Amino acid sequence: MSDEDFMAAMDGVTPFKQDSVALAKKVDNLNEDSLERRKLRAEQEVVDETGLTSTAMTMLLPHDVVGYKKPGVQEGVFKKLRLGKYAIDGRLDLHHFTVEEARREIAGFVAESLKYELRCVLVLPGKGGRDKSGVAILKSHVAAWLEELETVLAYHTAEPFHGGSGAFYVLLQKSEEAKQRNREAHGLR
Repeated sequence: MSDEDFMAAMDGVTPFKQDSVALAKKVDNLNEDSLERRKLRAEQEVVDETGLTSTAMTMLLPHDVVGYKKPGVQEGVFKKLRLGKYAIDGRLDLHHFTVEEARREIAGFVAESLKYELRCVLVLPGKGGRDKSGVAILKSHVAAWLEELETVLAYHTAEPFHGGSGAFYVLLQKSEEAKQRNREAHGLR
């Protein structure tokens, strides 16, 4: 394909709009005081327009495997989620995000996923293994936020082929329209 053919094929194509670019920060030279300030900032309670808080959570370690399901979620459904058997409809990568950026991103992502009737999504906060404190700060926050969101029915640490302990499968509730379509398809009232 020549340059002219390529340019002709690309005529009218516009690039994707990208709101922000996540840049990796080198944190090798952090001293003990800056690590302590960073930890305190992450532990301060903040409630913003998302309604998600950042206090009173269990701090996870990088390789911790965790899961949660709301009452009423069937064991078979949770097992299928835990084993990665659901098709992944969407994905949110939170690597290199701050806690505050991740809070806004996850709330927006879940809302958008519901809007487009996505059922199972993958959220990747990362393991947090580079933090000198030894805890997975972002992973811990994401796990707590998923439990706070009403529309999240369940989540579980992903299987290794989907990111392992640095990712979560998240099962979202069906919209009322999807529930009605399901009832009609199965002849239920």
